[in-house]
Amino acid sequence: MDDTVLVSFDDFITHWARERPDATVLQESGRQLSFAGLEKFSRQTAAALNSAGVAKGDRIAWFGKNSDLYFQLLFSAGRAGIVTVPVGWRLAPMEAEFIFRDTEAKLIFAGDEFVDSAREIAARLPNKPRVVSASEARDWFAGTPEPEEYTPAGPDDAVLQLYTSGTTGNPKGAVLSSRNLFGLRAAGANSGLAWSMYDDDEAILVCMPCAHIGGTGLGVMALGAGVRGIVQSEFSAEGVFEALRQGITRFFIVPAALQMVIQHSEAANADFSRLRFVMYGAAPIPLELLRQAVETIPNAGFVQCYGMTETTGTIAALPPEDHDLNGNERMRSAGKALPGVEIRIIGDDGNELPLGQVGEVATRSSNNMLEYWKLPDATAKTVTPDGWVRTGDAAYMDADGYVYIQDRIKDMIITGAENVYPAEVESAIYGHPDVAEVAVIGVPDAKWGEAVKACVVPKPGHAVDPASVIAWTRERIAGFKVPKSIDVIDALPRNPTGKIMRRSLREPYWEGMDRQVN
Repeated sequence: MDDTVLVSFDDFITHWARERPDATVLQESGRQLSFAGLEKFSRQTAAALNSAGVAKGDRIAWFGKNSDLYFQLLFSAGRAGIVTVPVGWRLAPMEAEFIFRDTEAKLIFAGDEFVDSAREIAARLPNKPRVVSASEARDWFAGTPEPEEYTPAGPDDAVLQLYTSGTTGNPKGAVLSSRNLFGLRAAGANSGLAWSMYDDDEAILVCMPCAHIGGTGLGVMALGAGVRGIVQSEFSAEGVFEALRQGITRFFIVPAALQMVIQHSEAANADFSRLRFVMYGAAPIPLELLRQAVETIPNAGFVQCYGMTETTGTIAALPPEDHDLNGNERMRSAGKALPGVEIRIIGDDGNELPLGQVGEVATRSSNNMLEYWKLPDATAKTVTPDGWVRTGDAAYMDADGYVYIQDRIKDMIITGAENVYPAEVESAIYGHPDVAEVAVIGVPDAKWGEAVKACVVPKPGHAVDPASVIAWTRERIAGFKVPKSIDVIDALPRNPTGKIMRRSLREPYWEGMDRQVN
């Protein structure tokens, strides 16, 4: 089969097992799995899942850090049309429980250090899912015979469900298919985009969290390209240098993490010569950081990636040739649409706006998600009948198709590449004995791009201790969502209908900047 028309997990596993059987697809901590090994493992895994009562269309969950086992599960389950749901290990227990409950997962696979937490949560779920540790899973799958008959899933069957927080405070499960994950590969390769082309000896570092598309997507990218994916449990600067010694040629990183790498004591003597591309996202790269990065990694091309969970990751990119050490206007943009992707800027009525006018970014491609799990109304608000996803980002487009993000229509805060919605944080703060009202905003932060700030109004006769509010919040939500600072104010600014005017709260902190994202 021509590798430009492969669109499913079964396609890629079958193709690479035939073309490169002995090449490594996944590597972690001394373990390596070849493409031929994945072909066998995936059949064994599907048979084991079926024997446990998990069928096509059912959900299984992963609770843990990045692991080669997670990706083996994803590839194998996806080949059989079983949907894998990675759950962020940094979430507070109540947040993780909501996702497990929502998925109705029949099995929860947990990293060995998260088994106890997973079992405590599972005991509270109505369907009482079985919890399987990573160690148990490896033995279970390896000891399961390969089935004689095998019916693979199709390219439009659901295979992955990633949770993205919503303005209502509850996360939504974006359901993704194999076509969502692989559909743009052929267009990118046929267009001649340099970063869409791979040599056989390449390797991709997978260190971003697997509960995000930026983490899972890199593992999928390695499978699609037929190259080695080097999996690390989580990001660290030291881990990047270890991966360099193992031969990585490209990786995805957020600017804050890239800064940690190039300012590390090992950077001066590290061998970056094999690194072909540094892909980054979640925020534009500051000019001074780009200069430092290029000085440290002179041979690599820098590619800014723009996308979201609902678009299965990147839909627009700023290519290496637009990264100018002297600075240029295009470096302020999120790049332009990838081959196979349509992007337009629309008004409230859904009609396309003239070039240069700010509106909402809408996109259409094979990357667009199937739906939000069990949320038809939310799906209808995000995906139009003719297949356009409304991103919630406010931007304008120039005559060359470059998209310039200006603000976030849905008030989302991005801090260190983690998405935080004010409603989630506000909900956690409400109930504090001294707080009457609260509004949460994002403010500029030199390290993380944005920091979470809570503006609180005290109850009559009460005084608010900022440290107490932060401690209260930390008990209820993930650490990255907890406010870094608290402002105590007399009243929240509201419009005539009573809606809180967050922009009025943000403006003093963003004064002097020409857009309210950092």
